[in-house]
Amino acid sequence: MPTTSLTPLSQLTNQSTPQAGGKGASLGEMMSANIPVPDGFVVLASGFDEYISSSGLAGEIKARLSQVNIDDVNSIEKTSVILRDCFHDTPLPVKQADEILQAFDRLNVPLVAVRSSATAEDSNVASWAGELETFLNTDRACLTDNIKKCWSSLFTPRAIFYRHEKKMMDSAVSVAVVVQAMIQSDVSGICFTVHPVTEDKNSLIIEAGLGLGEAIVGGQITPDSYVVDKTDMSVNDINVAIQSKKLIRRLVKSSRPASLSPGFIIPPDPNQWVELSESQGGQQKMTGRQIIELAELCVKIEKRYGYPCDIEWAMANNKFYITQCRPITTLKNN
Repeated sequence: MPTTSLTPLSQLTNQSTPQAGGKGASLGEMMSANIPVPDGFVVLASGFDEYISSSGLAGEIKARLSQVNIDDVNSIEKTSVILRDCFHDTPLPVKQADEILQAFDRLNVPLVAVRSSATAEDSNVASWAGELETFLNTDRACLTDNIKKCWSSLFTPRAIFYRHEKKMMDSAVSVAVVVQAMIQSDVSGICFTVHPVTEDKNSLIIEAGLGLGEAIVGGQITPDSYVVDKTDMSVNDINVAIQSKKLIRRLVKSSRPASLSPGFIIPPDPNQWVELSESQGGQQKMTGRQIIELAELCVKIEKRYGYPCDIEWAMANNKFYITQCRPITTLKNN
């Protein structure tokens, strides 16, 4: 059963943003519209608040942020290190940790993706997209640690500066955390339902690369791009990139300590890069049929929301999954 600080994605809608964050609320909304979204749950902002309250970190956070000299990089970095160390050293309450692990067990999957979902994700105030952290291929042993890392990513140097830039240094910013079944994608990428360069509302563009989608989101590979005419679902342009490497789940399981400390552990990276030959990386990443199938799915999502969407997707065993959807914020004429 859901708790006051933890809710299944299936029970969330767009109205859930204040507690589930923009990412969590959007995933729940799509799930209710029968969009293929990996199953999961959200540790709500109230879970973050519960942790901060029970640990006594609220006063420390307020005091440290008030002392930041935003014109001094060293001051920002020092504050970030101190605050993130506080999260590192402060364990979750036992009851809260148990509830999270029980929710993980109900998913009945070996690995999950853990993604930050800031409750301040309101395009009229501030967009935290890209400011907070994500952890792929997280197992049960690392789950609560990675949730704490998502929470503490509110205090990276970049996030502290962003907070100042948006005049939110004195605001109480919370963060929810999305925990979803991990999709080991063969191909993944992004779709913009309005072409972000030409701003043609009748064209969408799909970017696709081999392996896990964080490689594209992080700008570490150059993806294929496919332009689709939304009026008749014809593919107007195909640009195939040569991909030299792909990100996948680590193939060799690394050993872990027998007992985990109450704070953070430093496990081996659960992901790894694999080099690709020119013939492997130079292939077209999606077939024409797959391009059209994904385009139709993304148009369905855009119609659901009523605005141009920036959509992250994954494909495993020829099945598409949507892992994130947010408004395109860069359009001038939107």
